[in-house]
Amino acid sequence: MDPATSGDLSNKNLLVITPSYPNKDNTYITELFVKNQLEPLKNYFNTIHVIAPVLFSFKRMSKDKLCENYDSDNIKVYYPRCYYIPIFYFSQILIDNRLRVVENLIKNENINFDLIHAHFTWPSSYIGTKLKEKYDRPLVVTIHENSEWFDKELSMNHPLINDSWKNADALLRVNKKDIPVLKQFNENVFSTLNGYSSQFKKMEKEKCREQLNLPSDSKIIFSLGWLIERKGFNFLIDAMKIIKEERNDVFCFIGGSVPAEDEFNNKTRAKLEKQINDLNLQDHVKLIGLVPDESLPLWMNACDLFVLPSLSESFGVVQVEAMACGKPVVATRNGGSEEILISDDYGLLVEPANPQDLAEKIVIALNKEWDSGNILNYSQQYQWENIAEQIQEIYSTVLCK
Repeated sequence: MDPATSGDLSNKNLLVITPSYPNKDNTYITELFVKNQLEPLKNYFNTIHVIAPVLFSFKRMSKDKLCENYDSDNIKVYYPRCYYIPIFYFSQILIDNRLRVVENLIKNENINFDLIHAHFTWPSSYIGTKLKEKYDRPLVVTIHENSEWFDKELSMNHPLINDSWKNADALLRVNKKDIPVLKQFNENVFSTLNGYSSQFKKMEKEKCREQLNLPSDSKIIFSLGWLIERKGFNFLIDAMKIIKEERNDVFCFIGGSVPAEDEFNNKTRAKLEKQINDLNLQDHVKLIGLVPDESLPLWMNACDLFVLPSLSESFGVVQVEAMACGKPVVATRNGGSEEILISDDYGLLVEPANPQDLAEKIVIALNKEWDSGNILNYSQQYQWENIAEQIQEIYSTVLCK
């Protein structure tokens, strides 16, 4: 029996195209969810090849410094250097050699693959489409774009985007609400969730606080994300000002750093620090910077409440990581959280960019007796092992065609 038709992928090789991928020691962590997804998927394949083109940087950005090829079990990761200089996004592109660089790498490294999985539309799906044409291999595309980004891609009606969606053998979207519009481009559209790794599990709150040197007798809010405007941390800080007027025992810790590609021109951290100082919240709101991978479960377990104040998300994996530790979530209606917080048993939804609503819901959540066991049970569906099983079934289906 043909292994493909029997659903057996053990003699197959998967090629993954992604715009970013964490390095070996996770000191560069953009698109960590792709790496986490591949951890259970690697058990289905002979070899997984990951190609994440890295832009040459004249200023030597962190990504350019830190990303070097490496192997991890049966996963081989490549960071070919390339150039991409757009003038007006897709309207005019001065230089873009990413496709050629990927093709050269495949040739020079003699990479054999049976299936392509592209993460994000541009440039991965475009590159994947060209590789599909050249090598006659099926293509699966996951559209991770946040809601604002996805809507922009739709409104552009650009042939490079449209064709990459139309020519894929399967489109995966991390929420359900966008499935109908994607079916206008491709009938084979699937809703597949993002997930959390096995390191996220319930631990004793007091022990976690002790390890992190956090007060044991206070209410602690934790939030996490890149320090960019879309994450809405300024509204969380404004909400903390309102909360402080009502109660003085609430402390907010915001984890996250500036993306490597923005490290030379991003002023968000400075703005947030100034906002904290101007509102006299230095003792109640802390920007704690990059949270190491191994410390993140401690923070999730140490807090009483996780808050996601984003203006736009496609999914928002950090909230399910918190729920995997039994923690309730307060999140904005940002395009992704509405499909996760489907019940007040797991958390509360608020209007985006509304500090008053956010403050009120945080106070309600801090005063509520939550059933952590119920939250834990609900979170099980987001384990990467369960999601990987669904994805490998899609792989087997497209390989059978």
